[in-house]
Amino acid sequence: MTTAIDKAFYDEQGYIIIPNLIPPEMFEALEEACERVIAKTRSGSWPHRRTVGRQFPPFDDSNPDSWGVQHLMHPDLDEPAFTEWYTSDALIDVATNLLQCNEDELQMELSNLLINPLEHDFALRWHRDDVRENATAEEEVVALALWTHGVQWNTRVLSNDSCLYLVPKTHSFPRTELQRAQSMTQAPPANPLDMPGAIQVTLQPGETVIYNNNILHCGAYNSKQRRATLHGCMGDIRGGSTRAKNVLQHGLLWMTEDRFRDRLNERGKRMLQALIDMKNGVQGDLGYSLVN
Repeated sequence: MTTAIDKAFYDEQGYIIIPNLIPPEMFEALEEACERVIAKTRSGSWPHRRTVGRQFPPFDDSNPDSWGVQHLMHPDLDEPAFTEWYTSDALIDVATNLLQCNEDELQMELSNLLINPLEHDFALRWHRDDVRENATAEEEVVALALWTHGVQWNTRVLSNDSCLYLVPKTHSFPRTELQRAQSMTQAPPANPLDMPGAIQVTLQPGETVIYNNNILHCGAYNSKQRRATLHGCMGDIRGGSTRAKNVLQHGLLWMTEDRFRDRLNERGKRMLQALIDMKNGVQGDLGYSLVN
């Protein structure tokens, strides 16, 4: 499968919406897998989750309500549909196109699921995934220039998805003073569209938004609106260790185990080795990109 990509739009705006990134023959298996992992997370049998009240890693058990499922490719979940899609021709084709890299330069990273909480509406503050909110304009310029070796995506699987808000072009430029004023706080916005330049991203069935995760963005979760959206990222090895903290902060030791590697196809094994090489190339505790 080859998907037409407007790379110029992506480079300028920092995001792009792509239809039908899940091949038809994979869709039903992914739907069913999503239903099962959501049920396991809500019942407490799957402990790796994004907890209401915690916007960023590390997540904890301080609240029984969840807004995400972590580590979809984990062997203990035993849901091969997630790994098959992560390493599918469709997704690989888009990633190599947007990153302008070869397939053997791709790096396996994260595969998670965003879901609606059941008991509480929940929102994320305006943020960039790997730039602190108190960064100066000069620090932002340096950080954004380094962040060109990865893509992140939200892919709608079940129900509607209008949770993501972003500010186009802010992956390339520091915040204006008005944008800075609304993104320095730890509190989520009352109305995300009050942010200058913000747009709401609405995904139709089968649509994917791919974005530079250092674009200024936030999320709003309605507990009454069902959500199941695949949320992942992929890098390329030319970035060296620039993505290490943002990726490894999620706790990926399980991905170094043979029982995970043995479940992968050859493409997946190459991508996994790139991740392990990055992990082995950094020293000490990297900490966390953002604070709760």
